[in-house]
Amino acid sequence: MLTYATYSEAGGVGKTTLAASLADEHTRVGRNVLTVDLDPQYGSLTHLLGVDAPRDDGDADNLARHLIDRPKGDFNELILETDFGFDVVPSHNMMERLGDLLTRAEQMAADLDEAFDPTDQLRRVLLEAGVPSEYDTIIIDPPATAGPHLYNAVNATRSLVIPIEPTGKGMQSIYGLEELVDGLEGTISNGDEQVEIGVLAGVPNGIGRTSDQQEYLEEIRNRGYPAPVAIRTRESLFQGCWKEQCTPRYYVEHHRDRKRDHEMETLEKLEQLAAEITEVGER
Repeated sequence: MLTYATYSEAGGVGKTTLAASLADEHTRVGRNVLTVDLDPQYGSLTHLLGVDAPRDDGDADNLARHLIDRPKGDFNELILETDFGFDVVPSHNMMERLGDLLTRAEQMAADLDEAFDPTDQLRRVLLEAGVPSEYDTIIIDPPATAGPHLYNAVNATRSLVIPIEPTGKGMQSIYGLEELVDGLEGTISNGDEQVEIGVLAGVPNGIGRTSDQQEYLEEIRNRGYPAPVAIRTRESLFQGCWKEQCTPRYYVEHHRDRKRDHEMETLEKLEQLAAEITEVGER
């Protein structure tokens, strides 16, 4: 089974667009894909995929309720189909208060002498719902900030795909990959088990024409991480995806009046990236 979280300290639409695109590419080769949106922001994966979810309905069942073991229904009822062949568990406004909710749930469990690990609830929910038997690929898209959303995403997947922007902060992310992974391994827990986190790919994206793609790729590879491709700046393509609420491939195939060579090259790289991630993740 292939599981990973897309995470970037820089945040931005590139991380979420990449998550949607990889889900699309995995689906195209016959994989059964579930995406999980852990980002409480409105500009999240749920919005990009054009999913009609009751995120502002406080009475609706949602993922946050399941993470604190206070569901209003079956988890599988939260899973929605997208127009792109894969499924999504949408975000909800209650996810904004996830940290406080998990803290309260942990305290209540302690008062009752029950075990409750606030960083391991998503993994618990997915296992109890039988998700691993229904899907062979799970992609989780958490927010860019460290906290319970990210820790649950990493604990559930144990693998990261990290988009890296060609900026000073982006380059610092390359230099700090080891610290990032070590820090996450030290934060999350699973009883007495030693949690190990793998990086399936580092993906330089937003590379300009004057930038040296090979430089970024080599920087990542020199630190022992896979870096299959670098993606050039594609503002028109990615902005179009958000406007039309679709994946990059769907946008090119349904919203472009003609195929642009540079966009087709980007789609080929995304296809290659998905294949490489699958190969590395299932070794």
